[in-house]
Amino acid sequence: MARPRICSHQRDENGSRSSSETLKTALVVWTTSCLIFIPHVFTSTTHLAVISPQDPALLIGSSLTVVCTVSSELGLAASSLYWTLNGRRLAKSTYMVLSPTELSVTLHRLNGSQQQSGDNLVCHGGSGDVLAGSCLYVGMPPEKPVNLSCWSRNTKDLSCRWSPGGHGETFISTKYVLKYKLRWYGKEKECEEYNMGQLHTCYIPRDLAIFTPYEIWVEASNQLGSATSDVIILDILDVVTTDPPPDVHVSRVGELDDQLSVRWASPPALKDFLFQAKYQIRYRLEDSAEWKVVDDVGNQTSCRLAGLKPGTVYFVQVRCNPVGIYGSKKAGIWSDWSHPTAASTPNSELLQSGSCDPKSEEQNATLRRELKQFFGWMRKHTYGCTNVSIKLYDQWRAWLQKAQKTRNQVVQSGKS
Repeated sequence: MARPRICSHQRDENGSRSSSETLKTALVVWTTSCLIFIPHVFTSTTHLAVISPQDPALLIGSSLTVVCTVSSELGLAASSLYWTLNGRRLAKSTYMVLSPTELSVTLHRLNGSQQQSGDNLVCHGGSGDVLAGSCLYVGMPPEKPVNLSCWSRNTKDLSCRWSPGGHGETFISTKYVLKYKLRWYGKEKECEEYNMGQLHTCYIPRDLAIFTPYEIWVEASNQLGSATSDVIILDILDVVTTDPPPDVHVSRVGELDDQLSVRWASPPALKDFLFQAKYQIRYRLEDSAEWKVVDDVGNQTSCRLAGLKPGTVYFVQVRCNPVGIYGSKKAGIWSDWSHPTAASTPNSELLQSGSCDPKSEEQNATLRRELKQFFGWMRKHTYGCTNVSIKLYDQWRAWLQKAQKTRNQVVQSGKS
């Protein structure tokens, strides 16, 4: 018979204490885990009461009969005992007196445990004393973990996450272990740094090889069974991500009221690696939660955003994808976004009212009108960073100046 979770008795200076006094002084601590008894120390090793079976694990929907056997030392009749489950007294109709010292209880169609550490089934004396306790683990065996994926930050480490299989709820504590090994040789290892703040993730901080693929999988187990995920095979160089681009600066483009210039630096952690970075930009209005993403930045570290609203504050972020490290053919993994950087476009009305030179104001108005006409046309044909449009604009301006010079010469010839 399993060793019971009971309070034991202790002799005092006057001799042996009575069993009833022992039970009245029993201290029971209820925690988020199963019932914990803090016993007094006994010189006797006799069990006062025993629950059998002790701490059983069962599938949801199962039935269970449990027996509480009390010692004759207690002088308690089995018919005076009662049962509680998670503090709730069970109906007498579920009891059966098996002998003067044995009382059973039968539970039908058990639901999943209310807490993963087990439900508390307790045998009490007639006066409410706790005689013995047991944990019931009622749940489901784990299903095969799914969606296993991993990534390496700057080739120095490896982080992996996965999802429980099926509905994910087993109702009892389930252990997940991430295992890995070099594909063609090497000893099987276990990941040891599990992120308590984020379920189903594990972190391998060091001692990783590159240019050699790993086999990685997850094993799930509890008291009712076990399951293993599919094995994924990866090379560290194929799953590299990096830190967000540093030194992001957003500034105005002169007095152009519908543009902002964005500049940033390459990830310093990868400065010694051979790779081709890709960048993305996203931006939003100050009073909006909707981001617009610019996908066509390529590997340049600057971009001009066009088609913006005049006199408006924008928040801008940049992220990096380190593609093709040491010739890897994989797509790479995007970094986190940089911290938002704010800037505002010029207010066209303020620009007009702030000019003191009528001639300069007329020239500025003409330039703004030409720019709006040109970029209005360009926005119909391009999107995102406007390097191509800026080059075309320079050519267009040169053509306008040449055309204007030709017209002036014609006018002067006519006057002469």
